[in-house]
Amino acid sequence: MNSPDSSSTSTLGKIFINLSWILLLVALSVFFSSYLKNRTNPNQQPDSASREGVTEVVLKRNYQHHYVANGLINGTPVTFLVDTGATHVAIGPKLADKIGLERGYEGTAYTANGTTRTYDTRLEQLQLGDIQLNDVRASITMGMDGDSVLLGMSALKDIELTHKNGELTMRQIH
Repeated sequence: MNSPDSSSTSTLGKIFINLSWILLLVALSVFFSSYLKNRTNPNQQPDSASREGVTEVVLKRNYQHHYVANGLINGTPVTFLVDTGATHVAIGPKLADKIGLERGYEGTAYTANGTTRTYDTRLEQLQLGDIQLNDVRASITMGMDGDSVLLGMSALKDIELTHKNGELTMRQIH
């Protein structure tokens, strides 16, 4: 027969085993979530340096061979996808509303996903690492969802780009 002490010890042991499994699953979930986030955007805090009138940012490409990096538009945190094939910086309507961008002239964009309606807008300030651009032409692109921003040529036109060994070096000369 089991004594009262052995049954309470057995119950307590089962509780600790279950708590250990739960803690292990939570720790694995946090680890893999962080791992996947870094695979998608290895440039959470882009490497930057400024010297002798040149500001340089170096981006690592992600597992899909894209250059994705965190930055700011008018002080609001965003995630940029460098897209040299895009004419303008392109922002989805929900993010544009969050940032407080005004919709200007209506237009049409011809994208890989088809034709979509756009609105001209201006970004007071765009920042990627230590590179800072002011008064950047952009478009609010109705066909875009999510919080990613296509960093197109309206921002990149005055930035020197060098792609080598899975890294994109961006240089802004002052």
